[in-house]
Amino acid sequence: MKDTPGWASPGSAPSDGQGSGTSGPADRPGPADQPGPEQQDGAGAQGHGPQWSKEQPPPGQWSAPSGPGSSAPPGPPPPPPPGPGWGTQPPQGPPGYGPYGSYGAPGHPGWGGGWGGPPPAAKPGVIPLRPLGVGEILDGAVSTMRTYWRTVLGISLTVAVVAEVIVILLQGLVLNDTSTAALDDPSASAKELTRALGDALLSSGAVFLVSLLATVAATALLTTVTSRAVLGRPVTTGEAWRDARPQVLKLLGLILLLLVIAAAIVFVGMLPGILVAVFANNAAGVALAALGGLGGGIVALWLMIRFSLASPALMLEKRGVVKSMSRSVKLVRGSWWRVFGILLLAGIIANIISAIVVIPFTFIAAAFSGDGITGLLNSGTGDLGWTFLIISGIGSVIGSMITYPINAGVTVLLYIDQRIRREALDLELARAAGVTGYGAGAGSGG
Repeated sequence: MKDTPGWASPGSAPSDGQGSGTSGPADRPGPADQPGPEQQDGAGAQGHGPQWSKEQPPPGQWSAPSGPGSSAPPGPPPPPPPGPGWGTQPPQGPPGYGPYGSYGAPGHPGWGGGWGGPPPAAKPGVIPLRPLGVGEILDGAVSTMRTYWRTVLGISLTVAVVAEVIVILLQGLVLNDTSTAALDDPSASAKELTRALGDALLSSGAVFLVSLLATVAATALLTTVTSRAVLGRPVTTGEAWRDARPQVLKLLGLILLLLVIAAAIVFVGMLPGILVAVFANNAAGVALAALGGLGGGIVALWLMIRFSLASPALMLEKRGVVKSMSRSVKLVRGSWWRVFGILLLAGIIANIISAIVVIPFTFIAAAFSGDGITGLLNSGTGDLGWTFLIISGIGSVIGSMITYPINAGVTVLLYIDQRIRREALDLELARAAGVTGYGAGAGSGG
């Protein structure tokens, strides 16, 4: 099956005897070419037409005389030439492309009456069942939010609120006592730098882990919602959870495994530079480590895009972690740049919209905190008091309500699009949606 979209032109090759340079109906002898009773007995006394010889070649191997002074005997007019198209129409058969069924049938535009373009694709839900463009994938994600907003925003809001409450409690009760001021102090000792670095890693690691769990939960639930939206079927939060629950731990393992793979690749790229910095030249080692980290990052990005469709494969096909990764590699093969571009565009759009919401809340929180906006601009954090954490947390919740559905929706629709292109998934989706006659008059075009 093709990797690129397009509607294959239906029809078949010209039949024998109808190709270029072969004789058509006008080349075969007609009634006007056959000798009449007067001509067959060799009599031409009546003076009508030329004198014909009694010995004539076998039928089908001769044609009417031509040239100056010659004329055909009177008779019925020749049959009209065939109409436009690929010649005469064969017998009608099952519905489908070409001369059978709707295309080429009398009264329908098709090969017998001019190509009028492919039939419109069925659209039982938020996307048409055919290969999708970039705009249609983005529009499908937004349409899912708009059409099933109660379920989508309910899931996103619940997950975002729970995650943000945990983050606020961690930062306000546990992580607020950690100090990273030594990282900005050039006179700090190695022990102080090590402790400050450990506190920074602990703080960011705890927040990252909570955000990761929230992303896993939102992705699992919203994948189910988006897959049902393609069929035009609503789903409640409870139904989405019952369907996604058996795969949640596998999804968490998949995401953790991908993170470990990416980090290991970057570390391997930086390792030669680190060794040079420790045992030889410090400046050269730092430069080599930076170059190795950049190379490792490129390799990790390439791999992450190849594995980017593993999460919907795991959730919708009920596969294991390794098989889902292998499935993603198969679906992305040959379309790496397209998948990368769509995911990058969706991420940029979602984060821009989120930033429009989050940044004002951050400045409002800083204005009500102890250091004010000046402290936020100077230190980059402001006073991590409860007022700052709560107000900025509200902005983060609203931002997450936007990013979760867009990112999850685009990933699921991109997975469905790749399967339509490679595996004609649109036929299976049409049957699941109850679209009658689909596949008889339209193809997947993959």
